[in-house]
Amino acid sequence: MIDWSTPEMSSGLTCFRAEQFFEAHEHWEHVWLQSEEPEKTFVQALIQVAGSFFHFRRNNLGGARSMAKKALGRLEKYPEIYGGVAVEALRANLRAYLVTLETEFHDIRTLPQIELVSA
Repeated sequence: MIDWSTPEMSSGLTCFRAEQFFEAHEHWEHVWLQSEEPEKTFVQALIQVAGSFFHFRRNNLGGARSMAKKALGRLEKYPEIYGGVAVEALRANLRAYLVTLETEFHDIRTLPQIELVSA
């Protein structure tokens, strides 16, 4: 199970919430490399969410779309709540983010967040 109190996971979440997406990716990658399924794919999806937002902030909309679609695809197999994360809310927010990325104006003021929930 994913332990958000470990230094790498909690530091990654802190970076993510501060919109330091590359740094979040770096923290979570250490966990991903040591994880086994089903956590491995889940952490990979979180890394891809961070990667998507990193690309978005750098105005690489193609990279942002690609990473978000990959993350969403990986998250589809997980239940509504998994690893302490409100997965269904994250999926819904990613879908809305992708729709906005497809529009001409890309009016995204706030990026979707990863919400932790108690089991």
